[in-house]
Formats: sequence, structure tokens, C-alpha cells
Amino acid sequence: MDWITHDEDVWFEFRGNSPQQLTPGRYYKGTVDGFAEFGVFVDLAKGVTGLLHRSELDRRLESLDWESGDTVFVQVKNIRDNGNIDLGWSIRQSEREFRGSKIHDPNGDHDGEPVESSDDDDSGPVKMKPKGSTGSASGRGNGKSQSRSDESTDDESDAAQSDDNDAADAESTDADTAAGNDADDDDTDDARSETDEERAVPSDDGNADDVAETDADEDRFTLVTVDSLSDRVGDDVRLEGEVVSTRQTGGPTIFELRDETGVVDCAAFVEAGVRAYPEVDEGDAVRLDGEVEMRRDELQVETEDLAVLEDEEEEAVRQRLEDALAAKARPESVEPLADHAPVAAVTEQLTDAAEVINRAILESQPIVVRHPATADGYVAGAAVERAVLPRIREEHDRADAEYHYFTRRPLDDPVYGMDAATNDVTRMLQDEQRHDEKLPLVLLLGVGATAESLDGLGLLGVYGANRVVVDAADADEDVEDEADVVVSPGLVGADAGDLSTGALGANLAATLDADVREDIGHLPAVSYWENTPEAYVSLAEETGYDADRTRELREAIALEAYYQSYEDKRELITDLLFDDGVSSGAQRAADAVEGNLAGHIAEQFRIKLDTEVETAQANLEEREEGDVTVAVLDAEAYTHRFDFPPTSLLVDELHRRNREGDAYVTVATSTDELFVRGTGDVDIRAIADAAREAVPEGGVTAVAVRDNRIEFLSGARDAVVEAVIDAVVDQF
Repeated sequence: MDWITHDEDVWFEFRGNSPQQLTPGRYYKGTVDGFAEFGVFVDLAKGVTGLLHRSELDRRLESLDWESGDTVFVQVKNIRDNGNIDLGWSIRQSEREFRGSKIHDPNGDHDGEPVESSDDDDSGPVKMKPKGSTGSASGRGNGKSQSRSDESTDDESDAAQSDDNDAADAESTDADTAAGNDADDDDTDDARSETDEERAVPSDDGNADDVAETDADEDRFTLVTVDSLSDRVGDDVRLEGEVVSTRQTGGPTIFELRDETGVVDCAAFVEAGVRAYPEVDEGDAVRLDGEVEMRRDELQVETEDLAVLEDEEEEAVRQRLEDALAAKARPESVEPLADHAPVAAVTEQLTDAAEVINRAILESQPIVVRHPATADGYVAGAAVERAVLPRIREEHDRADAEYHYFTRRPLDDPVYGMDAATNDVTRMLQDEQRHDEKLPLVLLLGVGATAESLDGLGLLGVYGANRVVVDAADADEDVEDEADVVVSPGLVGADAGDLSTGALGANLAATLDADVREDIGHLPAVSYWENTPEAYVSLAEETGYDADRTRELREAIALEAYYQSYEDKRELITDLLFDDGVSSGAQRAADAVEGNLAGHIAEQFRIKLDTEVETAQANLEEREEGDVTVAVLDAEAYTHRFDFPPTSLLVDELHRRNREGDAYVTVATSTDELFVRGTGDVDIRAIADAAREAVPEGGVTAVAVRDNRIEFLSGARDAVVEAVIDAVVDQF
């Protein structure tokens, strides 16, 4: 009987001109049109484009190896009333993986006809079924020529199947297997004959043939290192190293292999979507034979054989990796960006932190950076990002490596609490289970150093994630016990003084990569709103950034940090801090023309801030409490709380503009929180303790020590505000 092909078994070529003409449930051939944060746009015909949402993918969007213009296969899941097309993932990504093809021509006469054979079917770069893999390759040989035999045999087997006749299936399978074996024998005989002739090895019996074939295989592959692969495209190579991750695509299995010189993706193919070498796990020491190829401008090794090493061979590989890691990870020395005593006091801690970060890069461990959504926090995060990304690109051949292995996630609060930790743990467990990724290194810049973050740090620790805390302010001793490394002047008995987290983060970046020193020389000065250390002012001027320029950058970053505070805004921050229309060295100041990006955004910052300050000033209540002047702002009534600037930045600006003498306090209150600023040191925990004792029903808690913020129950607001003011005055 004729084979009945169902819609889900074939792919369709759409020749219509309207989304409404598509048929939900069918698989269509399309072309990648572009990418967005939420998915991929695919053209099914001229003027007919659908969205493959990231939630439909079987992997992370940034791990998808598609490019604009690529031919792909997708399923139409839904056509909305407004014409939007919802697409679904197809594990089959080549024509040969379907049982046929049809034309969908709603406006013509060819609807339902088969599509003429295409010469453009790209079955991917993998051309062989690996030795020892499970799947439908049973009874077939190995090697590059065998892959073509596999494909034709698969196609013939598919065409011969019939659901109505199991016996016929079995008979067909037996025939295919026998035919495959005969073909393999012929190929093997030819290969042996050539090998014998070339190497003059006698083959009087089968054993001699086997030895000759084995010797030929051994001679084909040369043991090399990953860093030499770019010069070996097309060569058969042997690699020895550690499997750092595996991921299953719709086609091959991708093993990410690391040796003492670098990391490379190695593709192994059994059949579409089937796991190759299931016995090989992440962390195994292995020997891999294959051919080096370029896949969309990325190096990739097409695997022919993969074996787990044991005993002495395994130990030798692991020792090489560990020796290389130790030599590459720890910086030889730390040279601060400028002469600054608080930084000089923590050079050993900076070295420890840099070593942990470098090891994460070398061991293909994702790095997650958390920092406050403030100008200071963004400067620290961007500095580290500037140093780390080139190292990741150097270590990994994947084009998306810098997005795959480095993530920066700003925080609304300068506290790494359970909310942020739960978010991070959820993501890392999903990545571990879905994509076989390692648990990340979480780097906390300007957050995580106080006791308020212990619960969040502890949650990360339960799952074994590495934690590094870098904070200019004094860290609590309990945090030192919880984190792997803590960089804080207070922990070595030094006075943080005028050190900012941005300046400390920039010095960490210089420790990670001395080559970025010139790029980041202006960043410490950008992180200070006032009282910038002279050493950092001079450093910024040496790199072409005067005081007006650093002020513009600071204000621009502060404004952008407020909007979508949970997003890293990587490209925008890079444009602002590093590529904003200025050149290197002394030319920067001359090239910084009016109308640049930072200048434009900084102008908006000043307009918004000045408008809000003007309103707040008119409603600021000042009163004398003994020798202390206290200014109180009802931020709930006299600010736009859900627009820029945030209350914390507004109270900073009010305090800077109004303070007089050595005893001036500014308090801004809203429904259930307040911020305190003082000309002297403010111990917000002690203030909260005193207010809680005075108003036990107020639920008073110091929740952001770095931000001098207190939360309370809104019903006790008036009593809590008075208790806080009394406690602040008592500290003067």
C-alpha cells in the first residue's frame, strides 16, 4: 500500500501571502529574520513572519547556533486575530529528517504537491556517527564516508516503513542491515587495500588486516592542544582533556572539552536529537579523535571517537589541567590604579578574588555579577565586565561565549536578600538540569557584605555555588565566614575612608587583566558624587576625562540605572563609559563634542533632578533639636515616587545642597520606609534598635545598612519617624 504522509511527518513550503492562510500544527520551512531578547523572528514567506518565543526552545536563546538568513524548520502553533504568528520548536532541522515535503499554495494550483528536491539542505556540520554510540547505527561502520551511507540508509529505511505491516518492517530492516553490512565490508576492503598499498603492510590473513587498520587509525590522529586548532582546520586531531559541559541539540550532542590551553565545542552525531556517548559525563577526563572544522566562523571538532580515560592516563590529564590552572589563575602581583591607601591595604584580598574569577573562566564556570542599580554599582560591574569578557572570548571559541558565561544582574537594593538569592538559585538549577551547566560563581559588588545578606549567601552555599564579595564599606565578620572570598578594608583593620565600590571594582578589574588599565582609568572618578580622591581625579585626566566629563558620565549612568533597574544594559553602558564619541589618551577631551550620548542623558538627569529638588525644597521642614538641625521631607506627599529620581538619590542631593555645619540631618519618609543622611557617621542599626524599643508595635527594621534605610509598619509612621529623629540626634 502507498505510504500515507501526515502533516506532522512532512515540512511545508508556504507560498501564500497572509498569516491567516497558514495551518496550525504544520511544520514549515522558513528563514531566520532576526533576534530579540524574547525569541527569534522567522520569515515563512514574503511579508509573513512569525515569532519563535524563547520559552519554546529546548535550550537557552543565546546558545542557539542560528544566524540571520539561515534556513530553519518551525511549527505553526497559533495565528492570532491581529496576524501575529506563534511558532514552536522543531527538533528536526533538515529536510532529510522529515518523511517528505509538500507545497502549501492557498492561492495556486500546486497545493499539496511535493516540493522539488532541494540541493540546499544543510544537515549541519556533523558528518559521522561516533564509535560506541547508541542509536539506529547498529551494525554500521564508522568514518567520514560512512556518514553518507548512514544518511541514505536512514532515508531508504524511512521510505520503506509501514504501520500496517510490522512483519514487513522487520523484513525491511533485516534487508537494510544486511545491505549495510555488505556495503561496509566493501568500503572496509577498499580502505584496507589502499592502506596496505600505501604502507606496504602485508595482509595475508584477517588478523593482519585488523592490525593494519588499527595502525592506520592511530596514525590518522595527532595529539594537539586546543590553542593550536585554528591552524589545523581540516586535519584529523586527538585532544585530551576534561568534559566541562554537554548539551543536546536537535541534531548532534555538543561536548565542551577543556585542555590546559583552552576550550572547544566537539560535536558527536548519532541521529537527530539522540544523545551520543551517553556514558560520558561532565567532569570526565577523555580522549577525543575527530576532524577540525569551521562552523559559522567558529571552530568545532567533529567527533569520530570519544573515550573516558582511567587510572594513569586520567591522572596525567588531570594533573596537566591543574598545573595549568594554578599557573594561569593567580595574578603574580597587584598594581593599584593609583596611590590610594584603602586599596593598598586589600591587595592580597584582590589577588584571592582574581584567582577565583580566573579559575571560573578557565573551568568554564558561569559568572553572575550582582551590584546595586546605582552609578557606583554600575561602574564597579562595568569595570569587571571590561576585564572578564576578553578573557572569556580568548578561552572559548563559541561566538556567544561572553553571553553564555557572564551575566550582570543589577539589584534594586544594596542587599543580597532572599529574593535575589532565590532568583539566582532558580536560574542556576534550571541551567544545570536543562543545559548541564556548572553552578556559577556569584560575584557581589557593593552588596552582600552585611549581615542582612547572610540568608541569601547561605542559600547559595547550600547548593555549592562559589561566592565572592567585594565592598568598599566594612564587611561584617559573619560574611567572611559565609563567602569564599571577601574584599573589604575593614576586615584587615584598614579604614575604608573615601574608597568607593566603583574604585575598588576598577582595581579588581586591573588585577584580572592589566591590559584594560587605560580603558578603565577614568572609572574610579566617575563613581564619586563628591570628595573624589585627588589620585583618581588625576588618573581620569591622564586618560582624557576632566571633571565635567566624569560628572556627565556619572549622571548619565545614574539616570539609566534607574530605568529597568533589573537589566544589565550591557551595550548601552559600554557606549556610555567606553565608546561615547571619544578617542584614547589625550585626544578624548578634544573629541568629546557637544551632543554626545553621555551629555544628552546627563542633561535629562539634571532637568529631572532639579525639578524634583525644587519641589522638595519648598516642602522641606527644618527644625532644631538641641545643637542638631533636622530637615524632614514627606516624600510620600511631595515627590513623584514612581519616577526619577528615586528617594535615596533625592535625599542625597537635598542633604548635599542644604547641610550646614557639623550637625545636620536629613530624613525623607514615605508610607513604610525612611532614609537618613547626616554630616557625621550614622549607625543605622543602632538607630533602628532605639526606634524599635521606643515603638515596639512599629515593626522597625534596618534593611539596607549601606543606604541608611529603615522600614516600618505604615500605621505607626508618625511615631517611628519621631523615634528615629530622637535616635539620630542622640548620636551627635
